[in-house]
Amino acid sequence: MILLQNLESFIRKHALFQAGDKILLAVSGGKDSVLMAHLFKLSGFNFGIAHCNFNLRAAESQRDESFVKMLAATMDVPFHVVHFQTKTYAASHKLSTQMAARNLRYEWFEEIRAAHNYQAIALAQHQNDALETVLLNLVRGTGIAGLHGILPKRGRLIRPLLFLTSADVTVLIDAFGLDYVEDSSNKSTDYARNKLRLDVIPHLKEINGNLESTFAGNIQRFAETELVLQNAVAGLKQKLLIEKEGKFYLSLKKIKALKPQRLLLFELLRPFNFTEYVVIELAASLEKQSGTSFYSSSHRVIVDRTALIISSIDISDQQLAQQTIHSRDTLVNLPGSQLLISGTTELQFEQNRNKAYVDTAQLQFPLVLRSRQPGDRFKPMGMKGFKKLSDFFIDEKIPLNDKDQVPVLVNGNGEVIWIAGLRQDHRYRITANTKNVTIFELKQVLITIPKQNKA
Repeated sequence: MILLQNLESFIRKHALFQAGDKILLAVSGGKDSVLMAHLFKLSGFNFGIAHCNFNLRAAESQRDESFVKMLAATMDVPFHVVHFQTKTYAASHKLSTQMAARNLRYEWFEEIRAAHNYQAIALAQHQNDALETVLLNLVRGTGIAGLHGILPKRGRLIRPLLFLTSADVTVLIDAFGLDYVEDSSNKSTDYARNKLRLDVIPHLKEINGNLESTFAGNIQRFAETELVLQNAVAGLKQKLLIEKEGKFYLSLKKIKALKPQRLLLFELLRPFNFTEYVVIELAASLEKQSGTSFYSSSHRVIVDRTALIISSIDISDQQLAQQTIHSRDTLVNLPGSQLLISGTTELQFEQNRNKAYVDTAQLQFPLVLRSRQPGDRFKPMGMKGFKKLSDFFIDEKIPLNDKDQVPVLVNGNGEVIWIAGLRQDHRYRITANTKNVTIFELKQVLITIPKQNKA
C-alpha cells in the first residue's frame, strides 16, 4: 500500500524510531489520532495507546475515554488512561485551561513512557497543525525557532503524520471506514488556534489553494535556516567566548563587528539565560561609559572597557540587603531595578504586577524591603486566607535562583504588604473608604558601577 510506504519513508527520513521500538501513541479519539493508531496497526509496529481525560466536557469526556479504551482492546494493545482535574490545576498554577492541559498531558506521557519502556511518544499532528503553529507564533511574536513550527521529532516526541494534511486525514478516515469521536470544543472560536483554523486560514486558502504544501516547504527552509544559525553561533562561541577563572570574556571590538549584531549577541548570551529585552539594552550601552551591569536569573554581565565580563551569581549572593523606607522616601535602589514610591488622592488602580496600590492609612513607617524569610505569609489579593510565601513561590514556579531576588515589602507592624512584581496583600488594597493612595512601582533599570581612580 502506497500510504504505508509513504509513512515508513517519512519515519526513516526523519529517524523517528527504529524497527522493533515500542511507541506510545497519544490518542484522543479524534480522527487524526484514530488514523495514526490504524496506520501503526497496519504497519505492524509495536505500540500502546495513552488517553488523557481532562474532565472538561462532562459526559463527552467519558464518552471519549470509553471509545479509546475500546479501540485499544480491538487492536489488542496496552491501554493507559489518566484523569485530570484540569480546571483546579489551571487555577492553582495561574494558567489558561489549554496550557494547564498541555503541561499535564506531556508530564504524564513521559511518566508512562519511562515506566513502560516506550522509546518514543507519537502525536497525531499533521501539516495543518504545523501551519497553525507558525501563524500563531507570528501573531504573538517569534524568533527563527518559532517559524519552523512543530518538527517531526523533538526529543522523545515524534509526529509521524506530518506528511499528511487535514484533508488527507479526512479522506483516509472515510476510505478506511474508521469510527472516531468529535471534540465539540474544536468548533469554538474562543481559542486562538480554532479562530485561525475556522476564520483565518480559509481566507488564506482563497489566495493560495496549496497553502499547506507551501507552508510545509517554508517550514523546512526555516528549520534549515535555524540550523545554519546554530552552526554559525557555535563557531563564534569558540572564537569569541574566552573563559578565565570561571568567568567568560567577550571582546567589545569583536562584538561591535558582528553583523547582525543584536541577533548574534543574543544567541551568544542565551546559554547564560539573558532575555532578548536585556540584550537589546546591553547592545545600546556598548558605546557608553563602562561599568554598566545587566542581570539574568543566573548570571551578570559587566560592560568593561574592552570586554563583556560574564560571571555566575551564587544563590547566597542574591540575597537582597535589607533596606528601610521612611515616609518621605521616593526611590529605593535594588540590583537591576528600582522601587519608585509616589502618592495620589485619586482612587485609581491598574492591573500591573509591577505596581501595588496601597491604602496609605494602613502603612506604619518605617517600612522594610528585604528578601523572603522563613515563616513569611500573606493574604494574596482576592483571597480570604493566608498563604505561605514558600508555597506561593512554588505555585508561581519561581526558579530557585530567583527566589531570594524577589523584593518583599513589609509594613512597620511586620505584615507583608507586597511581593514585588508578583502579588499584593489583600489587606492593604484600596477601598471606597480610602482617602490617600501610595503607589509602589518596581522598575527595571541599568546599574552603573562607578569607575575607580587609578592609583
